[in-house]
Amino acid sequence: MTTPYDIQAEVASLSTEELLSRVQVLKKEMNALILAHYYTLPEIQQVADIVGDSLALARAAEKNSADVIVFAGVYFMAETAKIINPGKLVLMPDPGAGCPLADSCPEDEFRAFRAEHPDAIAITYINSTAAIKALSDITCTSSNAEHIIRQIPPEQKIIFGPDRNLGGWLMKKLNREMLLWQGFCYVHDAFSEVYMIQASAMYPSAELIAHPECREEVLRHASFVGSTAALLDYTVKSPSKSFIVATEPGILYEMERRSPGKLFIPAPKDPANPRSVCKQMKQNSLDKLYLAMLNRSPEITVDANLREEALKPIRRMLEMSA
Repeated sequence: MTTPYDIQAEVASLSTEELLSRVQVLKKEMNALILAHYYTLPEIQQVADIVGDSLALARAAEKNSADVIVFAGVYFMAETAKIINPGKLVLMPDPGAGCPLADSCPEDEFRAFRAEHPDAIAITYINSTAAIKALSDITCTSSNAEHIIRQIPPEQKIIFGPDRNLGGWLMKKLNREMLLWQGFCYVHDAFSEVYMIQASAMYPSAELIAHPECREEVLRHASFVGSTAALLDYTVKSPSKSFIVATEPGILYEMERRSPGKLFIPAPKDPANPRSVCKQMKQNSLDKLYLAMLNRSPEITVDANLREEALKPIRRMLEMSA
């Protein structure tokens, strides 16, 4: 009798090409849609039907005819897909791939924070748990946060969380005060001004571009600040031939694919660790993805009552982003 150990041992012996081939076969058999974030491993991006940032993946999860969604990202992303698609099987290669930014906003503490400001609406970054979304009025991503906030009357108080750097950048750009939750993304917060200056001096012809989850002192040196998708689009359209990229280096795979004649330099974090990498995104390996499809597990589930409440701010985001 074949055991799970035997199957795992067999999968471990397969080449990348064989795994890619088997995933494609399973995808057709299951009528599955594979979604992957730009920060995942290159081989995951190769096999995915859609590779995108949080907004693109949320839209893809909302509008598809698949029976099964396989989500290669971090947990809140797969959870969001399940919230949008309660009747579909949602699989994740490694459900242990969490998001420290999302974890930095505990439910009880956020509920208390909201109670302290009863006249404020909560616009919450999609990098949050279902429980936090359920306590929020509108969800947003780094791609649409500015667009959404511009639709809120200027006299309306806003709570923004959990990323303080993204919130601070929006406050400065829109000249609008907001109450910020003090969370941050460890990947982007690790970039420091001194090493950005050094990198720019080392590559004087390269443009520094940065994600708004970076600290303000980093962003002030960037020629362009934008979401993951916006950074990607900018590098395609810009006449520049080289870029220092201050975001998770997984995006460099797609940047190089779209602009093969250009040079993309991962922004340094510090001399001992020259790349700021999201370890959780990299937990989505090709063998785990194949096993998840083969076993139809691990499955992502969300409590029905929680799902209904968490869906409301997601729906509002999608409506306001149309």
